[in-house]
Amino acid sequence: MVGLNITHIYLTKECSEDEIVEEVLKLNEDPGVHGVCLQLPSSVLTSRVANALKPEKDVDGITDLNMGRLVRGDFSKGFVPPVASAVANSARSGLSLHRFKNKKKKKKDLCVFYVSDIEISRAQTPKPVTQLAEEIGLLPGELEAYGRNKAKVRLSLLDRLHTQPDGNYVLVAGITPTPLGEGKSTVTIGLVQAFSAHLKLNSFACLRQPSQGPTFGVKGGAAGGGYAQVIPMEEFNLHLTGDIHAITAANNLVAAAVDARMLHEATQSDKALFNRLVPSVNGVRKFSPIQISRLQRLGINKTEPTSLSPQEVSRFVRLDLDPSKITWQRVVDTNDRFLRKITVGQASTEKGQIRETGFDIAVASEIMAILALADSLEDMKNRLARMVVGTSRRGQPVTAEDLGVSGALAVLMKDAIKPTLMQTLEGTPVFVHAGPFANIAHGNSSVLADKLALKLVGRDGFVVTEAGFGADIGMEKFFNIKCRASGLRPNVVVLVATVRALKMHGGGPNVSAGAPLPKEYIEENLSLVADGCRSNLRKQIQIAQLFGVPVVVALNVFKTDTLAEIDLVCQIAKECGASDAVPCHHWSQGGRGSVELAKAVKEAVSRPNNFQFLYNIEMPIVEKIRTIAQKVYGADDIELSPEAKAKVDYYNQQGFGSLPICMAKTHLSLSHMPDKKGAPTGFILPIRDVRASIGAGFIYPLVGTMSTMPGLPTRPCFYDIDLDPVTEEITGLF
Repeated sequence: MVGLNITHIYLTKECSEDEIVEEVLKLNEDPGVHGVCLQLPSSVLTSRVANALKPEKDVDGITDLNMGRLVRGDFSKGFVPPVASAVANSARSGLSLHRFKNKKKKKKDLCVFYVSDIEISRAQTPKPVTQLAEEIGLLPGELEAYGRNKAKVRLSLLDRLHTQPDGNYVLVAGITPTPLGEGKSTVTIGLVQAFSAHLKLNSFACLRQPSQGPTFGVKGGAAGGGYAQVIPMEEFNLHLTGDIHAITAANNLVAAAVDARMLHEATQSDKALFNRLVPSVNGVRKFSPIQISRLQRLGINKTEPTSLSPQEVSRFVRLDLDPSKITWQRVVDTNDRFLRKITVGQASTEKGQIRETGFDIAVASEIMAILALADSLEDMKNRLARMVVGTSRRGQPVTAEDLGVSGALAVLMKDAIKPTLMQTLEGTPVFVHAGPFANIAHGNSSVLADKLALKLVGRDGFVVTEAGFGADIGMEKFFNIKCRASGLRPNVVVLVATVRALKMHGGGPNVSAGAPLPKEYIEENLSLVADGCRSNLRKQIQIAQLFGVPVVVALNVFKTDTLAEIDLVCQIAKECGASDAVPCHHWSQGGRGSVELAKAVKEAVSRPNNFQFLYNIEMPIVEKIRTIAQKVYGADDIELSPEAKAKVDYYNQQGFGSLPICMAKTHLSLSHMPDKKGAPTGFILPIRDVRASIGAGFIYPLVGTMSTMPGLPTRPCFYDIDLDPVTEEITGLF
């Protein structure tokens, strides 16, 4: 990828016309300068000075040739408004602007400036979301606008389009992530822009909503970047339409209900509990519908409160939760390591009901997973009711419906279940919906967003969705969990890689945030590239092939990559079984930089697709875990802790053994050891604990020391994020 240098010429002292022309002519011949801005007073900016500048370096379009072409509408020679042309070819790191302050100095005084993702986003005004909705075939009544730039889409659209054939379904996954970044989101956005704007095919991107944790922590936002991003990126990365806030409210309502119920049961008699749970209103006691459901689950087929025997009253009012077996935790959408373990109930008003608990990050909530996997409002409501919050002292699971809270949860989530419509820099539609992490949850956007998009694009269109982290994490869960829930089958996998990340997997040195990159990553090193390809890239291609889906490798090109390195990656990728391997330049060129990738994906869709799941859902829990560990991660075997074994036995006893597996494992390695790059072998995968998300519909083993609440680093992203109180412009988001 070639960086873009734009030189601005200023005057701080008087210079002759000859001196200025001489400087311009030098810049014309300088291959390191790609554009020139003549920011000169009108008295100095003569016709001779302006026309000394080569038209192809004329960023402001002031030469007679460029001006004449524009006036005549003569675009036959590929004329593009020069600022747009310059911007479209900018470098990954932004524009390097060299300011020449005094043209009489022999040694030029240089300052380097950068155009950030947020500045690129802000430079493009998105089309009104109502116009976008009309373009993609939505009716006015199917849209709920949230301001000018985004809107919720009603699920009634699925009913209207139920006879419409689905489009082609593309999954973007990646090699094992490194601190150097791979760029799956930018590839996803660049690909749909290529389909829509350049191949003239209907396309839709389906992305997850980013968590505030990484946005203000280490990773930053998730809108993509450069000229392949969702806009406005501030709205995408901050709050959006409030879905994560709704999840936080719903999750913490459950937590409050759990502790309140244990307090009231500990301090009241059966009769007092019954009188409060089924109060007399105008002399009449009446069960609520959710209470009748609880009676039915208890085998008590009565609807008249006065007809219950004392024993039935006791069974009805007492959940009898075991405080040591509460599995439900509170959540907050912030990386806060000090909430990983807390003590609640210490105030005197809680009457000694003290227990240890903790917080998860909001996107790790089971309610987030339910939002992502539900296929209707009714399905979501039923899943919310089935969520298990803990175990009774008699060893029975206690659900959200037992607590009486599931109806209220559905009310809190009724708007969150509708996908949010946004657009890319080039006006391609995007659904943003749900945001589970891939290392501690299943890591994919919602089933509903995919289903809506597949109907909207039509038979020949393309829906591109992204799975979190590496193919061993997000892609495996996409296939084994999301595809089971949705019934959808992808046509092709796009596997994203970078030369720099492959060098690290090939044995390159570690990198530290803020430190200069070691020379191995900025100089040609074919040996490291080859080793990375033949270890991690090969393994990730093989993982995708386990599911019988064609693989196209997308090489996300950086400015430091050499042609030999690019060619080597593409060659080895095809040797390892990829149907094609294509270098991509979407960051600097937008959709135009991913046209070849789009063509490769379109061709791969026509190839045979023999989709299959990795394991039979009826296999024992331990065997399903072992299958993933051995076939996907490359482990020799698994080792369950005594606690994990006991949990597996309990889940089997409760009838949960036929659920799919959602591994909670580090994303930084195919193994459980984050520092082991490439494709490790010869290791035993330790299963520390096994938990269940019954509402979401999966069992999730915890591998090694995996935490469900990230922490902040020494220097979080928030140091660079600021707001101008006059213009209200945000800076520092990326």
